[in-house]
Amino acid sequence: MAETAVCLGTFSAVKTLWEVRIHKINEELQKEKEFRQRLLLVWEERAALAKLKEKVINEGGRAILRIEEEEWKTLPSCLLKLIHLQEWQLHRTSLQKIPQFIGRFNSLVVLDLSRNSIESVPKEIGQLTSLQELLLSYNRIKSVPKEISNCISLERLELAVNRSICDLPPQLSDLKKLSHIDLCMNQFTAFPSALLNMPNLEWLDMGGNKLQELPDTIDRMENLHTLWLQRNEINSLPETIGNMKNLSTLVLSNNKLKGIPACMKDMTNLRFVNFRDNPLELEVTLPPCENTDEEEQQEMFGIDFMHMYIQESLKKTG
Repeated sequence: MAETAVCLGTFSAVKTLWEVRIHKINEELQKEKEFRQRLLLVWEERAALAKLKEKVINEGGRAILRIEEEEWKTLPSCLLKLIHLQEWQLHRTSLQKIPQFIGRFNSLVVLDLSRNSIESVPKEIGQLTSLQELLLSYNRIKSVPKEISNCISLERLELAVNRSICDLPPQLSDLKKLSHIDLCMNQFTAFPSALLNMPNLEWLDMGGNKLQELPDTIDRMENLHTLWLQRNEINSLPETIGNMKNLSTLVLSNNKLKGIPACMKDMTNLRFVNFRDNPLELEVTLPPCENTDEEEQQEMFGIDFMHMYIQESLKKTG
C-alpha cells in the first residue's frame, strides 16, 4: 500500500510538472505569435505608408494625396504620418468609412472623397476649421451631421447623388462663407430651412429630388445667382421669387408647373431659364427670328418664351 501511495504521489508530481511546463510553452508560443502579429502589422503599416507617400504630389503649393481607381476600403492609421496634407482626393477607391482621426488633419483645405461607398460622416469632421471644400457626391450617405457647421471656412459643399439624404441640420446656416451647394439626386421633399439663412449662398442645385413647392421666403437667399430645380414635382412658384434680383440662372425643367407667375417679368438679371417639360396651361409660339443666328440663340422654353407666356397669361386674366 505504501509503494502504491508513493507511485501515485510521484505520478501526481510529474503530471503537475508537465502541466506547468506545457503551460509555459503555450505562453511562450502565444507571446511569439503576438510578436509575429505585431511585426507583421508594423511591416504592413510601413508598406502602406510607403504606398501612400507615393500618392502625395505637390501642386499649386499644396501637398495633395491623390488616389484614383485603387481599392482602399479603409484608410490605415499610419496616414497620420502625413498630417501636413492640405488636400485629399480619393476617387473610386471603394472607401467605406471616413476615419475618425480625420479631425487631426488641421491643415486640410479640400476633402474630396466623391465616388466611393461612404455611408456616414463622422462628427470629427467638425474639427476641420480650415476646410474650404467638402466634396462627398456619389456615395451612400444617409444623413448630414450638425458638426459640419463647425467647419467655419467652408465655401463649397457637394452631396449630390447620395440618393438618401432628405434634410439638412439647421445649424448649417452658421456657415457664413458657404457659397456653393450641390444636393441633386437625393430624397428632399421640402426645401431645407438652413439654406434660407445662408447669407453668401450663390449657387444651389436641388435637381432630381421630390420637392413639391418652394417656400414663400425663398427671396431671403438674396445673393443667389444660380438655382437648379430640374426633375422635381413643383407645381407652382411663389410670388416672392420675383424679389430675387440677383438670380441669373433658373432651371425648372421636368416639373409640374401649370403657369409662370407674372412677377418674373421684372427679374431683369435673369439670363437663362428653362421651363421645358412642364404641363403649362397655355400654348405659346415664339415669333419667327429675323436671321439664323438669332434662331440658334433662342431657347424654346427660355427667356423669350417666359416673357411671351406672361404676356399671354395677362391678356387672359385681363
